[in-house]
Amino acid sequence: MAGNRALRVGAVLAGAAALAAAGWALREVPAELGARPRGARAARVRRSPQFKGSAFANSMPSVVATPADSRQLVRDMLMSGRRRKPAGPVPVLVPTAAAESDLDIVWYGHATTLVEIEGRRVLFDPVWSDRCSPTPLLGPKRLHPLPVPAEELPPLDAIVISHDHYDHLDMATVRTLTRTQVAPFLVPLGVGAHLDRWGVPSNRIVELDWNETFTIAGLRVTVTEARHFSGRGLSRNPTLWGSWVLAGERRKVFYTGDSGYFDGYAAIGAAYGPFDVTLMQIGAYSPSWPDIHMTPEEAVEAHVALGGELLVPVHWATFVLAFHSWAEPVDRLWREAKARDLRLAVPRPGERISADRPPAVDGWWQGVA
Repeated sequence: MAGNRALRVGAVLAGAAALAAAGWALREVPAELGARPRGARAARVRRSPQFKGSAFANSMPSVVATPADSRQLVRDMLMSGRRRKPAGPVPVLVPTAAAESDLDIVWYGHATTLVEIEGRRVLFDPVWSDRCSPTPLLGPKRLHPLPVPAEELPPLDAIVISHDHYDHLDMATVRTLTRTQVAPFLVPLGVGAHLDRWGVPSNRIVELDWNETFTIAGLRVTVTEARHFSGRGLSRNPTLWGSWVLAGERRKVFYTGDSGYFDGYAAIGAAYGPFDVTLMQIGAYSPSWPDIHMTPEEAVEAHVALGGELLVPVHWATFVLAFHSWAEPVDRLWREAKARDLRLAVPRPGERISADRPPAVDGWWQGVA
């Protein structure tokens, strides 16, 4: 009897400990959801030409998923035999400290990318958490480690966010960069409400509408159109999303953010290009959501329309966000780039590349796919 009682007591204590641990892990969920724009920020949001009625909208009609698509999603989830994770460790490098040229790129994984342009540093969509989720208990988990801790990043001149989804805007990383850096956060309209809630000083938040430009450290940073959506909770499209143009005196870079293909890329290229480098989203596409993420072939088409010189793929390899195989996006991209005789660089996470002297594509991912 005593033994049974001890077992029951042990089980109760273990259950209580598990509940306490889960409660502790979930304590930050309300903050992770961010905040809706209010006051003067909300008034500015309502004045935006992109704000239609009660939410932001794409200029080109877009559907996230239909009921039929949702049924297909379930079938894909249950029946897809594709290898959505690498079979071996993803090779990760520690980036060299010194710049190799006046335009270097360091891709840390997924969309997180450092651009060193004419002696300045701009970090795009920094995510250092293990999961892109409002809780550390659930959600897509990182498939490879970060090349360096966020605390060891060099001094930044700007931190740029494309939109408020968890794989692009990470509360823990924002808090770390608020503490360890002095650079401003450049964000689309409304996203500043999240940063406010997370303790970013108001003088470090710069919110921009499409085709608005902010100049920092001699760089012109412009948010341009993208075809996507936003929201960290149940509300859809309370904040704006965008692509970004980064222009120095001589060099220019374009970053897609997340986007479905649309016919505005040529206009962006005509207005702001041509570009020495395009950072192109190539992963997490699906027939079930064709309007919000580009396929690799569409990324190439957009690169050409933009007037891009060197294409560097992002938004792949780090988190499982779709049902295609892990290596499929970059395999398809490499094939399309060769067919169209385009300059392509596919760095390993953490590998520094020069826009003028990028390493030859060597298929490094195929060894772990």
